[in-house]
Parts: sequence; C-alpha cells; structure tokens
Amino acid sequence: MIAFDNNHGKSTCVRLSYVRIKYLFISWLVVFIGSWIMYVQYSTYTELCRGHDCRKIICDKYKTGVIDGSACSSLCAKETLYFGKCLSTKPKNQIYLGIWGNLQSVIKCQMEEAAQPDFGTDPEPRKEIALFDKPTRGTTVEKFKEMVYGLFKAKLGEQGNLSELVNLILSFADGNKDGRVSLPEAKSAWALLQLEEFLLMVILQDKEHTPKLIGFCGDLYVTERVEYTSLYGISLPWIIELLIPSGFRRSMDQWFTPSWPRKAKIAIGLLEFVEDIFHGPYGNFLMCDTSAKNLGYNDKYDLKMMDMRKIVPEINLKEIIKDRQCDSDLDCIYGTDCRTLCDQSKMRCTTEVIQPNLAKACQLLKDYLLRGAPSDIHEELEKQLYLCIALKVTANQMEMEHSLILNNLKTLLWKKISHTNDS
Repeated sequence: MIAFDNNHGKSTCVRLSYVRIKYLFISWLVVFIGSWIMYVQYSTYTELCRGHDCRKIICDKYKTGVIDGSACSSLCAKETLYFGKCLSTKPKNQIYLGIWGNLQSVIKCQMEEAAQPDFGTDPEPRKEIALFDKPTRGTTVEKFKEMVYGLFKAKLGEQGNLSELVNLILSFADGNKDGRVSLPEAKSAWALLQLEEFLLMVILQDKEHTPKLIGFCGDLYVTERVEYTSLYGISLPWIIELLIPSGFRRSMDQWFTPSWPRKAKIAIGLLEFVEDIFHGPYGNFLMCDTSAKNLGYNDKYDLKMMDMRKIVPEINLKEIIKDRQCDSDLDCIYGTDCRTLCDQSKMRCTTEVIQPNLAKACQLLKDYLLRGAPSDIHEELEKQLYLCIALKVTANQMEMEHSLILNNLKTLLWKKISHTNDS
C-alpha cells in the first residue's frame, strides 16, 4: 500500500498561503505607493497650474471696468484666447502655452503681487484691491507720464532717453489703438511696469532674442510662442522622471540636443543677448538665474529668452543689496547666481556683483558646446570658454577683456558654421 505524507501536504499548503499573502501585500504596497505618488503629483499640479483662477481674477476686473487692454476682449468676452499646456514652475508665476485665434502664443499671469526683489523671501500674497489702484480717477495723461517717468528713473537711473521709453509705454498701453490711453488701460500698464520681465521686454522689443509682446490685460501679458522651451533635454512623463537619478538625467539631457552646428548658432544667440543687456542705452542688466530652462529657440535655431524675471537693472540690484546685513558671502546672493561679497568689517553686503553675465553664459554653454565639437576647433573652443568663465567684474580692464573674449567666441563659432545650411 502507498502511504500519503500528511505533513508534507500541510507544509506545501502553508508555503502556498505564505506566497499568496506575500504577493497580496506587495500588490497592496505597489497600489498604495502609486496612489500616493499620483496624489502628490496631482496636488503639485493643481497648486502650480492655476490658469482658471488667473483668468477669473483678470476677467472680473475687466468686466467691472477696472482694467482694459488689447487681450481683454479676446480673453473674457469673445473667448478666443485659450490657456493650453501649463509651463508654470512656481504658483505665483503662471505660464501657459496659449492659442489666440490662429496665433500660437505664451500667456503669463501673476497670481501674487509683484514686490521689490528680496533675498530669500517670497512676495506677500497678492492684494486684489491694491493691485490696480493706480493711477486714480482724475489722473491726466500728463500726470500718468510723470508717474511712469519717475518709475523708470528709480529703476534705471538717469540713463538713456527715458522720455522716449515713456512714449513707447503709452503707445503699447493704447490697447484698442484709438489714439488715447483710458484709465483702465493705464491701470493695466502700471501693474505690468511693476514686473521686471515686462519692463525688460519693452526695452528689448527690437532685439532678435526677445520674444515679441502681443497683448495684455491687467498684469497678464501674451508673447510670441517659442517652439523649443529649453536649451536642451527631453520632456518625460513624471513617473519616469522619479525613477531616473539626477546625475544620469543631466547626462541624458545632453544626448537630446540639436546637431553641433545648430548648437553653435543657438550659443551665438546667447552671446548676442549678453551683448544686448551689457551697458545698453538704459544701463547694465544682470542675469541672476542663468539656467537652461530659461532659454529656448525657434525652428530656425535662433535663441529666444523664455524667462527674464531674474534679469534686473544693475542700479536697482545695487540699491537693494547695499544695506543688507550679512555674516558670510552666502548671505549676499540674489536669484541663483548674482553674488557679491560680505564686508566683514561692516557686516554688510558690498554692491559689486562678482561674476559678469558673460562668464555665467559660458559656464552654461561649456558642456553644451564641447560635446560633439569638431576636433579642429575643440582645443581652442575649450580654451576660450575657460578664459570666459574666469572673467571677474573686479578685474582690471574687465570691459576690454569681456569684449575681446566675446568677439573671439563668436568669430570661432561663426567661421565653423558659416558654410553650413544651419547658419
């Protein structure tokens, strides 16, 4: 007779039960973690992307006659200006791809009050009543021009033809082009002028690398669409982003770039933009967040500035920083890379920014240009880039060195690509 081992059968059942419980637990854990990640991502998205709230605030003010502008009717009445994909990285600065009729655009809207730049502090919550309180009823056009002139003088100093800049603003503020600026249009223009990026865009409107202003409504403004919204990299689904180590991600970004001649053309565009804001007619502007994500380019590989919120007038930054208390140089940083020194004898920040715009631009371009560079110029290109990165504002004859290195880099790149179709 055959004898059955009851103990063996029982142990097999126990093992099967254990395996089943283990798989059930792992499945539950995967579902729990996945649900938590989705919840966190959704919460982050709803906090970052508040286009509906932005539109409601602006349109409420428009419909009650507080503000007006060239984009108001399309946004709030005709509804032909649409918010598309959200590009916001901070809740207070809403950025969306937009469609205005048949025109591709970018929509920028402020969810908080534009405050004076400060170090390490966030602006106070937006005060809806106070935001569009100037100019007040009864203000004449001449008085408004004086207000705008005074604002420019405070921000830019006595540089350039400020009266001409005032007239440019009044022309832009006349949204319906009827030859006069109404009080609601003036309120919109005044709110926009509190934004550093808008002021710089107006000053540089005739420059190739500044996106064109298309329209405005309140402190919401619309610019031309830029096809590629980062200097390099590839957009991945957020779930994949979570699984990729940051170091590998940075290396991977460099794989997804245009061909080298096209990269060279984009790099020349950045060097030209640095020239545009270096001691121009309205003074020197400082780039205080030199990031690849703030730069884009169009389908012809012409550089376009995507985000200029941290490009500030040098005179304005000096005024902000001059009485700042400090214990070390780390207390004297604005944005991510506008640094001054801490005067230990006075425990105050000095006013001279250490690194010029060109040095920061070259630091950003170093890996971008050297990867895949033609062998016959690689050594000279590397040499020029390191000379550029070493530039200091405090160095003797800095302006001469600045011009020499900038021209050397542009000439080196242009000579190499001038005979190609990419130029």
